[in-house]
Amino acid sequence: MNFCKTLTYRSPIHLGRSRIDSLLFQYSIVPKCSSPIFLSTNLPFRRNPKCCRVITACFNTGQEIIGQESETLSEKVEKIAIVSAVDGQDEENRVEIVESERKEFSGNDSIWSQMVEIAKFSGPAVGLWLCGPVMSLIDTAVIGQGSSTELAALGPGTVFVDNTSYVFMFLSIATSNLVATALARQDKDEVQHQISILLFIGLACGVLMFFFTRLFGPWALTAFTGANNTDIIAAANTYVQIRGLAWPAMLVGWVAQSASLGMKDSWGPLKALAVATVINVVGDIVLCRVFSYGIAGAAWATMVSQVVAGYMMIDALSKKGYNGFALSVPSPKELLQIFMLAAPVFVTMMSKVLFYSLLVYFATSMGTQIVAAHQVMIQLYCMCTVWGEPLSQTAQSFMPELLYGANQNLSKARTLLKSLVIIGAAAGVILGSIGTSIPWLFPKLFSADPNVVKEMHKVLIPYFLALSVTPSTHSLEGTLLAGRDLKFISSSMSTIFGLGSLLLLLLSSRGHGLSGCWFALVAFQWSRFCVALRRLTLPNGMLYADDDLTQYQLGKVKAA
Repeated sequence: MNFCKTLTYRSPIHLGRSRIDSLLFQYSIVPKCSSPIFLSTNLPFRRNPKCCRVITACFNTGQEIIGQESETLSEKVEKIAIVSAVDGQDEENRVEIVESERKEFSGNDSIWSQMVEIAKFSGPAVGLWLCGPVMSLIDTAVIGQGSSTELAALGPGTVFVDNTSYVFMFLSIATSNLVATALARQDKDEVQHQISILLFIGLACGVLMFFFTRLFGPWALTAFTGANNTDIIAAANTYVQIRGLAWPAMLVGWVAQSASLGMKDSWGPLKALAVATVINVVGDIVLCRVFSYGIAGAAWATMVSQVVAGYMMIDALSKKGYNGFALSVPSPKELLQIFMLAAPVFVTMMSKVLFYSLLVYFATSMGTQIVAAHQVMIQLYCMCTVWGEPLSQTAQSFMPELLYGANQNLSKARTLLKSLVIIGAAAGVILGSIGTSIPWLFPKLFSADPNVVKEMHKVLIPYFLALSVTPSTHSLEGTLLAGRDLKFISSSMSTIFGLGSLLLLLLSSRGHGLSGCWFALVAFQWSRFCVALRRLTLPNGMLYADDDLTQYQLGKVKAA
């Protein structure tokens, strides 16, 4: 004889119907019981009288309950996700339950085990962040062997192309979020629709940037470098105009890559970027060293590699059953949804981009040798800092469930952050040591000009100080993003940018040279670290508050 028992609790999450077959709880009961048992469990959900969930489970009377029933039930409930709600107008008043495919952070393990777990999760993502800086670094190394003028021109050239591309980082954030949400509903049609509208937005932004580069590229470079640096402007414009041909493919590729990451696939995008890196290396060697095309050859090699990468990203989506070539025009409501999610992230990214751009701007005004040295150091710095980005991605992947999900556990969230910061600190020391050793011991890999090498050596100390804290900062800011504390992130970053810019202006005006620029970067990075750490360690912060996390709800993200 079978009986049923019902679990009633409240949940803050509005969930749709699932098309996956419901699973049955395999609980047992003593033979003496002859009536249904109704249990109520006080799970850590935000109270909402309109969102009552009922789980109906069947069990057999031929077995007995062993141990604490409530404890066993709690463990089982933590492993399932409610994917269909009981609505007051539903006829049958039942729900379906499915096992959660989301990997949960095992916070009860030792710190070492947790760090191994994090490394396994974030390891493949390192390559995704490395490919872009590696391409620019390859261009820097190849061009530096030929001409100091063209090497100096790469500074404003890469700022215009690479740093400007970070303005569109909101496409990646929005794509990952919207695709992951649609996948959680098991709605393939919605996943396809979200991909299609974001691909359209990416293509539109790419076309606009293509025309902007063609029309305003020379003017922007002249305003950035100064009218007196005619040689640098001409070489930089050549680089920018060729790289600008890849804008549509690059932004569309970003959307496709983020969609794959939202599907928890990092290997497909990694393969595409690995192929693109090989194309860039071979192209640089052939066009720059063999045919002596100089900075134009480096630009062509990078542009072709980005087009190939974009196509391979779209092809990877097709292999998953989605049409990467289908475009849909978003409605005003959909545009507003994307804007509300992306605006604070946009402000944050713009603050970073503008500060790094100001570093190049002040370095450019100091002479050709100084800007060439800064170009080498900033490219090495960017290549090293991306090793910390997977820590931010790990926080954004694991933290939400621990902060406000069905498996809410603030203790585990704090343990996860501790592990991330420890990994970040270790990575910072290692990256700082390696990154400092390369320009110190092997400066001729980038330039044979002794004046350029001398300027590189002047900034080794601030270079190490700025680089060593960056991975830990990524861990903290990734946790803030996971907690949807976007208004604080955008406002704090804007404030730090303003103060850092004033410090940069002060140090440069007093003749501290390139060292002054890099010490301003040290202050910028350590300020980000201290502010984020303070926010996360507040007694009433997201990691310690036992009350409702209303300020971090997903549905109330507002633009700063």
